[in-house]
Amino acid sequence: MADPDQVFASPIFRNVIAQAFELGFGKMGIREEFGGMGLDPLTTALVWEELAAGGIGITATLLAAPVAPLFVSVLAPHRTDMIDKFVRPYCEQSGALQLTAWGSSEGNIGSDGSNYHDPSVHHSTRAVESDGQWRIDGEKSSFVSNGGIADLFLVFACVDPGKGIPGSGVFLVPLGEGVERGKALDKIGMRALNQASVSFDGARIPSDYMLVPPGENYPMIHNAIKTVGNIGVGYLALGLMRAAYEEALAHAKQRVQFGKPIIEHEAVGFRLFECFQAIEAARGLLWKASWTLANVPLGDLKLSAAARVFATNMAMKHTVEMVQILGGYGISKEYALEKYMRDAKLLQIMDATNEVMALKAAALL
Repeated sequence: MADPDQVFASPIFRNVIAQAFELGFGKMGIREEFGGMGLDPLTTALVWEELAAGGIGITATLLAAPVAPLFVSVLAPHRTDMIDKFVRPYCEQSGALQLTAWGSSEGNIGSDGSNYHDPSVHHSTRAVESDGQWRIDGEKSSFVSNGGIADLFLVFACVDPGKGIPGSGVFLVPLGEGVERGKALDKIGMRALNQASVSFDGARIPSDYMLVPPGENYPMIHNAIKTVGNIGVGYLALGLMRAAYEEALAHAKQRVQFGKPIIEHEAVGFRLFECFQAIEAARGLLWKASWTLANVPLGDLKLSAAARVFATNMAMKHTVEMVQILGGYGISKEYALEKYMRDAKLLQIMDATNEVMALKAAALL
């Protein structure tokens, strides 16, 4: 489908996501007592790689889908009213399909969103409290994953501009009056992941829908989300790279040139072996990051960044090499490899660029 809005309105997309939810893929990390599966980070890692090998657009949709209820279950586990209203219904998925999203980045604030020490940098999305309610105004950028199809948003909004980014709070904002979902971004890759802007014009929520107040804890929460998010992006890259490798390997074993399968030609064999090494190395680094997340409070941001940057860079490098192995067939849409190559580029950019994550990680060495 050429029009992305047509994709996300189609029964094909909605039915695939609904089936994924029936199998539990949308609630793996939510605690069992709240209706989730309660799987640890290493177990979910195995699932994310397998799903990503099938297609990273759908997998990224599922990675982003539980962000709001997961956040509630972690930060407010004793708020039974919030659990019953936002977590259990999401896990049960009774009735209409429910997806959630988180909005942090804005059109005028990209990588500066993690510049915590410059008070001149603050979210233009504002939250003002009065009469027991928060009023939310502003707009999040076109890169909100699930932004155009979600029903519940985790929104980062500025409460105290004088404090810069730490003057922001984290709010739970349901879809409703004053909340508008934008048009789906038309991208070169990951086209099965909806990314769209979300705007707020006088949206009102109860005062207790603020989950994290402004202050010194804001950067810690933001970095914790990036720690988890980077690991997820890394597994997308790992599954994608593996899928490209497996397709090229199968082709190289059956394609005969100069009287023998092309895998027996060194130029091809070396390319495949280098990709094999990259897959195994990326998986080992990601597993260590997942283990750390399971055993160290808030995980290790520099380790998750290392895993993500390595995996995504290798995915970009080797999907190009796998296209080369197929030659003219590699650029044909009759094969999946050209799609893998297009998808890989986005992974070096999403959830902060690789350059920004490398700078953040280097500062933590």
